[in-house]
Amino acid sequence: MTELKAVGPAPTADSFERLTRYVRVRGETASGFIEFDFAIGDPSLYVELVLPKGAFDIFCERNGVVFMSEEEAAAVDADMEKWRYGDLRGAADE
Repeated sequence: MTELKAVGPAPTADSFERLTRYVRVRGETASGFIEFDFAIGDPSLYVELVLPKGAFDIFCERNGVVFMSEEEAAAVDADMEKWRYGDLRGAADE
């Protein structure tokens, strides 16, 4: 399983520019809008955005985004499940 990378101390303005920007595409609407998650530095802390396809392409180019792999997306989902429902592994053994 892919480990999530946590952000350390608060970044300076200079180091902020070097943080990785992640995009995870969630879907595309019939009218051509792209639904996606956008994160800076830590892929598990993201905002949900929707942009028209052309604006999405420009957004990705200007931010120099990294598209999340399936493994990274699964790790984020697993982390969210843990926070949402608790870590249930081993709960039956107690």
